[in-house]
Amino acid sequence: MAFAKRSRLKDAGLRPMLSLLLLVLLVVLILILVLGKSMISFGEAEEESQPFLEQEKVVLDSKFKPNLPNQTALSISLDQRNKLPPRNSDRFPNLAKDHIKIVLYVHNRPQYLQVVVRSLSAVEGIGETLLIVSHDGYYKEMDEIVQGIKFCQVKQIFAPYSPHLFPDSFPGVVPGDCHDKDNAAQKKCNGNPDQYGHHRSPKIVSLKHHWWWMMNTVWDGLAETNGHTGHILFIEEDHFIFPNAYRNIQRLTKMKPWKCPYCHAANLAPSDVNSKGEGWETLIAEKMGNVGYAFNRTVWRKIHSKAKDFCSFDDYNWDITMWATIFPSWGTTVYSLRGPRRSAAHFGKCGLHQGQDSGNTCIDNGVASFDIADIDKIPNINSNWPVHVVKRQGGYQAGFKGWGGWGDERDRKLCMSFAHMYHFVEALSG
Repeated sequence: MAFAKRSRLKDAGLRPMLSLLLLVLLVVLILILVLGKSMISFGEAEEESQPFLEQEKVVLDSKFKPNLPNQTALSISLDQRNKLPPRNSDRFPNLAKDHIKIVLYVHNRPQYLQVVVRSLSAVEGIGETLLIVSHDGYYKEMDEIVQGIKFCQVKQIFAPYSPHLFPDSFPGVVPGDCHDKDNAAQKKCNGNPDQYGHHRSPKIVSLKHHWWWMMNTVWDGLAETNGHTGHILFIEEDHFIFPNAYRNIQRLTKMKPWKCPYCHAANLAPSDVNSKGEGWETLIAEKMGNVGYAFNRTVWRKIHSKAKDFCSFDDYNWDITMWATIFPSWGTTVYSLRGPRRSAAHFGKCGLHQGQDSGNTCIDNGVASFDIADIDKIPNINSNWPVHVVKRQGGYQAGFKGWGGWGDERDRKLCMSFAHMYHFVEALSG
């Protein structure tokens, strides 16, 4: 009995201590949960902001002094239009939080533009995003077609230094310039020939100038893309876009970091424009193609840092310049992730510079007929599929010297000025 009594007394004395101990443990657990959550939130914020800081680091040639040409009245008016807000925001007031912006770059092939616009109107999710249409200068019919778009928010930008906007001055046709294979000394004309002896053609150099101006403007010069760290999808006026394209590119870009961390981009179609895809149940990692390609600001900074190489390579094609000199300079194979079936297709026969000029009119009526299977109307990318890596990449490689057409020093300097124009106040017309 005495032992039992002492035991009860001892238990009674321990109860307050146990209660206090449990209370302390509870407080500690709550603190751990609160602090842990804060640390996780901080870690996530740091994880999100750190890439942005890296992406915003701009590498420029400090020795280069940008100098853009004096603008014509039309060029100035187009510059003003570039500042206008997107249309159709009343119809589509809210863009989706994870939307991928789409840039459609066009030249002067209205019969093709009508086809791509119709195909875009049938794309699932198109109303969730912003469509930016980049014009190579100004053509009334092209402008009118884009003005008619009602299926999403749309913003138009116009390259204000497109050669055809300057009828008697650079970058257009300059009186006294050499032509074809003129001998500058004998003809007493101006200009630097390319590696094959040909002097500049304003219509030809327009292709590379527009693409480079567009890239610099979209990534660094628009309020609508300022601070955008996600992917941007780029398509052209002769790309037929399948109904599942937007959902597929969303899936590809979302899974790219963990399915293919070595991939720099995502593509809607194989790099071989004639291929419809393998039809396998696998994802494909291969060279970046020029049909429906998407990349983020980190990749843009890598491209932009090689502006001098891009602007000095003697080839008037932007894509060949990328494949032959920019990508190889990164020191690693540049892969792009895509699905086993295409979600976009190249069509048509008209060359880029065959447009509507009366002396060189393209007779292709721009009719594009694609048999869209049911599987291509819905998302058909599976994150559980393995990734097949195409290690032997064909096409243009490092060492290719270029097709020429880009030998004039004025074009190279204008190209470099585009790379600097949103980063230096001095890059003003003059």
